Amino acid sequence: MRPALLQRAIWLTGICFVAVIAAVAITRRDSVHGHDLPGAIAVPGTKNGYYTARAAPYSSTPAHSRTACGQPFLKTTEGVAHPVLPCGVRLYVRFHGKEVLTQVIDRGPNVPGRDFDITKALADRLNLHGTQTIQWRFAK
Repeated sequence: MRPALLQRAIWLTGICFVAVIAAVAITRRDSVHGHDLPGAIAVPGTKNGYYTARAAPYSSTPAHSRTACGQPFLKTTEGVAHPVLPCGVRLYVRFHGKEVLTQVIDRGPNVPGRDFDITKALADRLNLHGTQTIQWRFAK
């Protein structure tokens, strides 16, 4: 077999492998209605497996109907804003014993000393009011 043909076959195999992995990941459900939630990645070197961060609720303004990640920003939108984590990254947020699977949907916060902004809907679900210390970790 010629080296160029072998190289193409290896690339095609790699692409197919990545496509299969992506298809398996997409089929996983993260609904609260009896479907399995993805596992969480524990933070190494901590006793409870979570990062801690300062967070506060925020809401959209009429001028901002979409988030920086392109999602519609409605009163029912649940998600977090973070200045560095990529859009769509799923993570677990825990506050006072309640843990919720959510994702990064926006950029921010622009307030010194705060790591996350949390949508009003998610803050209500967690019963988080004002700036608080939350715990979070990545979902698998």
